[in-house]
Amino acid sequence: MDSTQLLLTIILTVSTILAIIIGIQLIFVLKELRKALLNVNKVVSGLESVSVGIENEFSEVLGFVKGLRNIFKIIDNLNRKKNEK
Repeated sequence: MDSTQLLLTIILTVSTILAIIIGIQLIFVLKELRKALLNVNKVVSGLESVSVGIENEFSEVLGFVKGLRNIFKIIDNLNRKKNEK
């Protein structure tokens, strides 16, 4: 085996080992990314449930205010009719 073949074999072996190490590290990074995305998904789900609750409460408050407005309109109309007589 001459020196060129030996050098190519060493370079190929080192390159293969480095590729394997990089692949293993990539697997670890992807696992951590998956964990992080699961945590983000939990947070987003929590925020979604909170926003739905706030939306429902806001619509209930608006309904209450509209009801009060209608009551005041009825009282105002009754007072106008009473004053017209």
